[in-house]
Amino acid sequence: MNDKITETTTTPKKSLKRREFLTGAAGVAAAGAALAAPNVVVAQSPITMKMQSSWPASDVWQTMAQQYADRVQKMSGGRLKVDLLPAGAVVGAFQVMDAVNDGVLDAAHSVSAYWYGKNKAASLFGTGPVFGGNPTTMLSWFYQGGGRELYRELTQDKMGLKVVGLLGFPMPAQPFGWFKKPVNSVADIQGFKYRTVGLAADLFQSMGMSVAQLPGGEIVPAMERGVIDAFEFNNPSSDIRFGSQDVAKNYYLASYHQASEAFEFLFNQDFLEDLPEDLRSIVEYGVESASTYNTAFALDNYSADLAKLRDEHGVTIHQTPPEILQAQLDAWTKMIPQLESDPFIKKVLDSQRAWVERVTYYELLNAPDYRLAYEHFFPGKLPKAT
Repeated sequence: MNDKITETTTTPKKSLKRREFLTGAAGVAAAGAALAAPNVVVAQSPITMKMQSSWPASDVWQTMAQQYADRVQKMSGGRLKVDLLPAGAVVGAFQVMDAVNDGVLDAAHSVSAYWYGKNKAASLFGTGPVFGGNPTTMLSWFYQGGGRELYRELTQDKMGLKVVGLLGFPMPAQPFGWFKKPVNSVADIQGFKYRTVGLAADLFQSMGMSVAQLPGGEIVPAMERGVIDAFEFNNPSSDIRFGSQDVAKNYYLASYHQASEAFEFLFNQDFLEDLPEDLRSIVEYGVESASTYNTAFALDNYSADLAKLRDEHGVTIHQTPPEILQAQLDAWTKMIPQLESDPFIKKVLDSQRAWVERVTYYELLNAPDYRLAYEHFFPGKLPKAT
């Protein structure tokens, strides 16, 4: 039975036949029909793109994935239907890369850190050291600084995967996370069993934590069972929907462990190449369209949900202590030479360093002190640094 399911959901061969149908016999038949009856429009069934995310159906990120699906469908005039499914509908949250490569899925909505176990370089496309670049800086590196070609080299040349990957939505930096008691120093986090993903796992292990890599939907149950003592996922909206406020009351914002991440849009290479040219363009440029809307939607929801956590759920909002932030930077500094023993990882990090050194130099010199302005107009609102 499983073999049958796989066969019916595998798309590359079926996509090829569909393209041949659209451009071959059906095109001749449609032309003949048009000559015989010029006022008759021959309708064609829409192409379906089967897409699964790595998020539970209730998570805000599933809503953001749907924003991509809605835009693609509307821009295609209904010729392309996106069948968007939540994590676990076909494969697990961490298995979407394999499913897209195998053709079990046509597309996926995830983050690259979820498959870093296959190749650590994957994490550099979302959870690397970033060298001081902000999320927009690093997403710009992907599209203008050579990142997209390096991603293609990693997935297609080095790993032999039949996938095309694009990044979208420059995520605000991940919070340091949720803790049952306040943490004020590196000594306070020693021995903690902590949830994170990607290279952040290596980072925190080097700082004295014991790390578990879990999908988002498993975090709060693990906290309730004592499997972990503390955790981060990504943002206030996801966290409040997971019920994080029910298992911890201290929420620490600002961290260098995942300071610049983006959604990863994965496409089966055969499926993508087999689409008519205009539909392929819609699928690809739809990522940029959704990225803009995702950003506005996230800032609205993340800020509103942070206020709810504070005002309605009794959560204490902290900024991560400077000692812990400095320890994260020191840990990255020690990790980088180890990572660079892999020539490809060094190639990616060299590219990112060169981009950040030039671009962030401009950004930092050009940016006024926004915190100073905020405190001028809204005095006393921000928590004092500990």
